[in-house]
Amino acid sequence: MSSRYRYAVVCASNQNRSMEAHNTLKHHGVNVQSYGTGSAVRLPGPTQSSPNIYTFGVPYSRIYDELAAQDFNLYTTNGLLSMLSRNSRIKDAPERFQVAGKGQNWDVIIACEERCFDAVCEELNLRTAGGDKPTLVVNVEIKDNHEDAVVGGRLILELVRRLEGVDDVISHCDETIHRFALEHATTSVVHSVAFT
Repeated sequence: MSSRYRYAVVCASNQNRSMEAHNTLKHHGVNVQSYGTGSAVRLPGPTQSSPNIYTFGVPYSRIYDELAAQDFNLYTTNGLLSMLSRNSRIKDAPERFQVAGKGQNWDVIIACEERCFDAVCEELNLRTAGGDKPTLVVNVEIKDNHEDAVVGGRLILELVRRLEGVDDVISHCDETIHRFALEHATTSVVHSVAFT
């Protein structure tokens, strides 16, 4: 499938959910980029109270090397090393939406969590007051774990396929997303249109 629209997928740290969706969409020929909206990249650490924190822009390969050196068994068992390896095959480093996304134009931005959806809408409103290009912003709520990220990536692909099937994504967004949400009633789906 080659895409007629440009997409961005967004989660908090540009590590798990957005990268799983990025990977899935990319493999299906979709024009996609991915970002995080958090203040930093946060990954599980040896305990719940001691996460590994990185700034956006630190390469996935460097994070992989540091965590492998820190505790190879732990980060292999919890799936972080596998995730980071996948991520480094897709792009170099996690990117922050509020910085790397400046100057970009998408037709559709899909967030994976309500607070990321809110951050995207807020950023678009701040940077584009009075713009005239509509951008569809959708939230498909996905829990931040590997299994739900895989399922979420497939859900996002299904939504993208539906959006690709309409002539004008903005004119048909209410109907398309309403039908999608009805068929996936266990997943919270909301949307808005921002002008960029």
